[in-house]
Amino acid sequence: MAVPATTIPQPQAIPERIGKYPIINEVGRGSTGTVYLSHDPYYGRDVVIKVYNMDTAGDDERARVTRKMFLSEAHMVGMLHHPNILPIYDAGEENGHCYIVTEHVHGARTLATYCRPDNLLRVDDVVEIMFKCVKAMHYAHTRGVIHRDIKPSNIMLTQASEVRIIDFGIALVADSEISRIEGIAGSPSYMSPEQVQSLELTSRSDLYSLGAVMYELLTGTRPFRAGNLAKLLHQIVYATPPPIHTLRNDVPEELEVVVATAMQKDPERRQKSGLDLAAELTRVHQQLRERYSRMDQQEQFGLLRKLKFFHEFSHAEIVEVMRASHWQDYASGEEIVKEGELDDRFYILVSGNCSVERNGASIGKLTTGECFGEASYVQGAKRSATIRASDAVTVIKVSSTLLEQVSASCQLRFNRVFLRALIGRLQGVEFRSA
Repeated sequence: MAVPATTIPQPQAIPERIGKYPIINEVGRGSTGTVYLSHDPYYGRDVVIKVYNMDTAGDDERARVTRKMFLSEAHMVGMLHHPNILPIYDAGEENGHCYIVTEHVHGARTLATYCRPDNLLRVDDVVEIMFKCVKAMHYAHTRGVIHRDIKPSNIMLTQASEVRIIDFGIALVADSEISRIEGIAGSPSYMSPEQVQSLELTSRSDLYSLGAVMYELLTGTRPFRAGNLAKLLHQIVYATPPPIHTLRNDVPEELEVVVATAMQKDPERRQKSGLDLAAELTRVHQQLRERYSRMDQQEQFGLLRKLKFFHEFSHAEIVEVMRASHWQDYASGEEIVKEGELDDRFYILVSGNCSVERNGASIGKLTTGECFGEASYVQGAKRSATIRASDAVTVIKVSSTLLEQVSASCQLRFNRVFLRALIGRLQGVEFRSA
């Protein structure tokens, strides 16, 4: 039976221009609006234009809130000048469309990418990123701005590992009625206790949210999880999240204390300001750097330089791989990779030996310096074999996501060596890729 033409959704036409800005293409769409890529010919720079969705299907309250969000962000034009806050260049209304114009950050991704247990950043990298976020928010606070919606997806990381805090749509601005949105506004999982109770907010509410983001970046799980919103809000007000060290054992106690302080229920028991929180993170970062430089970098570099895998790598390229990797030890008999699992990491055997098993039967072995995990080149591919430690083993796990951010020469070198190993196995060595 023929489908009536009226039931077939028609793609929304991309406007030729919005205001003075010619539209190149659409780059995103969400509940609050559509995002377009444009070019500002006057300043010679690419920009992003967010057009707020004012078509609320007759929902007057939603329309009112959407307009308030637009006005709040429009109020920020030229107001915040900080290297770690996404600048808002312009705002306007045209033919019923409300839009804001911001910097276009090519190739950036949000911190949500690094909130999965299998794709966590190194602890010192988390501290460095959060230090930049805290300093940026302290700058905003000194200018009377409370963000109110700090969360991983509102913090971008550029290809140069620089931070950009985005989306001030529900920010509170001192002495401005424009920004007053009544009731609960924000993302529940990262709200402070006073925010979920609709109490008066201070800059310390943002400190709580920054603490919640830090908790998730360190552990791969949110501080509070519940089956429904009411239970989640109850936990935020009354419950204590699981201690970080129970979820990740390489997080130093000093850092756990910093996060726990930022997430205190009583705002008065948190750090007094972003400056104080930044100072605490600086001390932790210095301790971590000293620890890593003593225990890790020189030792690890020396071990990697001796491996056949890295013979073609320059000094700088080995350091880049180290920054994108995580070292882990396994005892004899432990599974490193499990058959049938999804995993987007590459593995290099630094020391020890492993057995390769399929359907419970041994089909091969790996020795020091060899690599596995080539299935990571195929998105969504499952491991076709189990890799098990035959004795005490040390491996480095290289995140495919983090590898995308190293230099082109390092990526090329890494891919060449890995693909060479894959081709060797496909030519009839003992097994196919794990």
